[in-house]
Amino acid sequence: MHIIQEWIADLSAPVLLIVGIMTAAGFYLGRTVKFIKLPSIIGFMIAGVVLGPSLLGILDAEMQDKLAFITEVALSFVAVSIGLELSFAGLKKQGPAIVVIILTESFLAFGMVTVGLYFLTGNLPLALLFGAIAPASAPAGTVAIIQEYRARGPLTKALYSVLGFDDGLGIIIFGFAAAIAGSIVGGGAGAEEGQFLTLIAPPLREIGLSIAVGAAAGYLFCLLARNFANNRDIFVLLFAFVFITTGLSNRLHLSHILTNMVLGIIVVNSQTTNFIGKLRRELREFMPLLFILFFVLAGANLHIAALPSLGLIGIVYMACRSAGLMGGAVLGATVGRAEPTLRKYLGLGILSQAGVAIGLALTVKQEFSALGDAGAYLGTTVITTITATSIVFELIGPITAKIGLKKAGEINQEQER
Repeated sequence: MHIIQEWIADLSAPVLLIVGIMTAAGFYLGRTVKFIKLPSIIGFMIAGVVLGPSLLGILDAEMQDKLAFITEVALSFVAVSIGLELSFAGLKKQGPAIVVIILTESFLAFGMVTVGLYFLTGNLPLALLFGAIAPASAPAGTVAIIQEYRARGPLTKALYSVLGFDDGLGIIIFGFAAAIAGSIVGGGAGAEEGQFLTLIAPPLREIGLSIAVGAAAGYLFCLLARNFANNRDIFVLLFAFVFITTGLSNRLHLSHILTNMVLGIIVVNSQTTNFIGKLRRELREFMPLLFILFFVLAGANLHIAALPSLGLIGIVYMACRSAGLMGGAVLGATVGRAEPTLRKYLGLGILSQAGVAIGLALTVKQEFSALGDAGAYLGTTVITTITATSIVFELIGPITAKIGLKKAGEINQEQER
């Protein structure tokens, strides 16, 4: 296999050729796995594994860096799609139950992972950091399943709401937990208050500015788009705004997922139903291609060689995170008196984890490496384990999401064939 990888590397294939191969391989493998009733995105990821460093090496680290913008673009459009589903009127109809569910599943995942890993390792900072990363989800997988099978119903609406607010709450939890962990590692329990405030300030700033930029972009888009009647013209303008918003987020070190989601929220809550319908129709036509490219790249990042490094910490993390998210969803739906469908199946749709979690793990590695040997150990352990567990969650998350939506009776049977 190494000889084949070297031969492919010597070919120096142009980027456009690689993108074409990715699209064709993902498309055909996506169609193939549907014969065994698996979601298409599993086929896309298998194509990525085959093309990636684990096998052929066509999508090596250098090529992945060149194509990294595709991941940002895809996640930005996923975020806009989520935002366009979060109308205040719709959230009001869902009632307070959805707020309770978001809080319980996030905090229970944080609590169970923290307690589980503390009992396993006796290392409180390590347990806090893993617990803080646990609530972060990967919305792309679930949104891809919803769009592929044209899912509609209460569970689908609830999933959009939970996925939409999960990452924002997760970043806040991470900011506080990382600050406490940093205080313990850097200066013990007697760390100065100023140090704590310094550690939590960046995530709070990121969330605040992300909301501000997204809201401003959404307002300006609505101002300009009201002059257009043609569906395609409206979508072209949205396309431009998503790129502008994502570029600004990168420049200002903000969350491009949160900014674009807020953009979508502003649009859906200020425009007519007819206008929103036009945008959604155009997005549905455009998103499948983005999903192919995004999940092929995601598959290329799933280094199979990393799985043996999973270890006991990884297994406990996955078990506690899954139990916390699913148990929290059940608890929240019960306390909030949500309908039985949400109590039974919502937890199955929120297990995916990848980009945001890996980003937080990289933050741990960067920030804690300056805190001596103990900090370096935390950084290495967190990034290695989260990378390995993300492989598992990215593979099982879309499958469990499909199972939940199917059991809830919200999957379009025509699309499943």
